[in-house]
Amino acid sequence: MTQESPRTTHFGNRDVPEDEKAGLVHDVFSSVASRYDVMNDAMSLGIHRLWKDAMLDWLAPRPGQRLLDVAGGTGDIAFRFLKRAEGSTATVLDMTEDMLNAGRDRADAESLSDRLDWVVGDAMTLPFEDNFFDAYTISFGIRNVTRINDALREAYRVLRPGGRLMVLEFSQLPNPLLQRAYDLYSFNVIPRMGQAIANDRDSYQYLVESIRKFPDQDRFAAMIVDAGFGNVKYRNLSFGIAALHSGWKL
Repeated sequence: MTQESPRTTHFGNRDVPEDEKAGLVHDVFSSVASRYDVMNDAMSLGIHRLWKDAMLDWLAPRPGQRLLDVAGGTGDIAFRFLKRAEGSTATVLDMTEDMLNAGRDRADAESLSDRLDWVVGDAMTLPFEDNFFDAYTISFGIRNVTRINDALREAYRVLRPGGRLMVLEFSQLPNPLLQRAYDLYSFNVIPRMGQAIANDRDSYQYLVESIRKFPDQDRFAAMIVDAGFGNVKYRNLSFGIAALHSGWKL
């Protein structure tokens, strides 16, 4: 009897066994946790803040809602949600303790700790009951998940009927010339920024490569539909450098 080869997935431009990817991603974010927010500002010239505000504008939080923010380590989305909806609560789940610790420090500084829970966990096997949350968000995190379809099915499971999925992720520019210009910037500038600001070129090289491996807007929308969501739509941000995807558990 021949032994089956282990299933593989991509880690940037490398193929790795599926069961190794989570550990590799964990190492990346543990390495950059202390400088993660500073690097986000540097890489996007601060535009990521506008993208996150656009996410919350479309989500339109309501008082008393319960949010699950997955891969939300430093709390950017959760803090925005809580400030917009009186009496709301948020659970931030991340696989990297160092990212959550950075988020806890920010929550203490902004006096939001009493409305937040911080959970170390995996997007593919969420440690929550069915039909519990009103909203599920994931911002620049789903491309790092080993099996994206499993994460989307888990999102569907933990949302209550009428709950909403919102994904903010880097995407593909429809204009080939703009895409080539953006690729030149990404592959030549961002890893050097990572070295200069976070003393970590390799992690940011991976993050750039992972963007190119992520499905384009239409393919990702189809994956959300396949997970069971209805009324699936997307909006391009900054010509398609990033995109927002929305779906409902109907």
